[in-house]
Amino acid sequence: MLNISDINLKNKTLLIRSDFNVPIDLKGNIISNIRIKLSLPTIQYALKKGAKIILASHLGRPIEGQYNPLYSLKNIAIYLEKILHYKVILEKNYLNGINFKKNTIILLENVRFNIGEKNNNQELSQKYASLCDIFVMDAFATSHRMHSSTYGIMNFAKQSCAGMLLINEIKNLKKFLKNPKKPIISIIGGSKISTKFNILKKLAKLSNKVIVGGGIANTILSLNNDIGNSLYEPNSVLLAQKIIKKYKNIIIPVDCRVGTSFSNNTSVKIKKINKILRNEQILDIGDKTINIIKHELKKAKTVLWNGPVGVFEFQNFSKGTEEIINAITNNNIFSIVGGGDTISAIELFNVFNKISYISTGGGAFLKYIEGNKLPVISKLKNILLKNYN
Repeated sequence: MLNISDINLKNKTLLIRSDFNVPIDLKGNIISNIRIKLSLPTIQYALKKGAKIILASHLGRPIEGQYNPLYSLKNIAIYLEKILHYKVILEKNYLNGINFKKNTIILLENVRFNIGEKNNNQELSQKYASLCDIFVMDAFATSHRMHSSTYGIMNFAKQSCAGMLLINEIKNLKKFLKNPKKPIISIIGGSKISTKFNILKKLAKLSNKVIVGGGIANTILSLNNDIGNSLYEPNSVLLAQKIIKKYKNIIIPVDCRVGTSFSNNTSVKIKKINKILRNEQILDIGDKTINIIKHELKKAKTVLWNGPVGVFEFQNFSKGTEEIINAITNNNIFSIVGGGDTISAIELFNVFNKISYISTGGGAFLKYIEGNKLPVISKLKNILLKNYN
């Protein structure tokens, strides 16, 4: 794959497709900045090499063709300017060209405001490409989508290449898939087993043990237990049955923390799985389950984690997720973490620097691990170095 470091960038105009799709509250405050921070090396490298820089990203899921201030990248521009110590200008009207001011970075307003972005519109792709000499794809989290600003632009750009973040993502995920140190423990949480059925099958084959939590575990537990008002997928019980029947290395909770409402203020009880009442719901794993997981993690050399095992946002139901984090970071384990909620947990417990690799991808992360080809990655692999040196 052609790397940004393979090309002479001096005096060239770069359009870097980054991923600044981060959670922002109603007051405009950035809740999690990890994706932005991980995007910085590519931007800083390009600045150092004397390039003119245009940045592009989406944010959320606005209606195409309609400007919505809730999805504006205004606060991203302010944050980038602060962290880069470089003037960043948010450009709203850019499809017909940009006038660069000296010593400035241009940040294009949310690409999903543009009609045709998600449909990979050819005319829109051409307009993006006309803005730059070199297109740099650095948004791994969007590499499974054929959008105009991620895929279509490469059909028209004079030169395209991969950025440092994208290269690093592929390198670390390959390390997990092709040459992992064993034993391997995979931890899969989240609300729906239906969306993670394929990844569970893949990891059950690859891993020594697979630990499940959240709604996924609840759906499996519902096969033989009354789980009260707990979140689960009644339409996916057959999928859960297939997984448990075929793979014997999946660890499910033996006890849990329950409450009578989805709130941090509800009374907390630790119960065996077969003792849950109709008015109770599982909100975290229990202490016996925590000890089983910690015992497995002590033996692990490699851990892949996607999805928390409880409602860690509520302090009373954060123990399971926190104990897993501590077990991973306190042992000599190569750890890969991916998915927005898991990254939020890493931030909450302040262990960002203790995880071996944090993937910015959610859907792309899972699809790559499953073994699916990501269209943007496939296209990048077919691009040759043109006469830009």
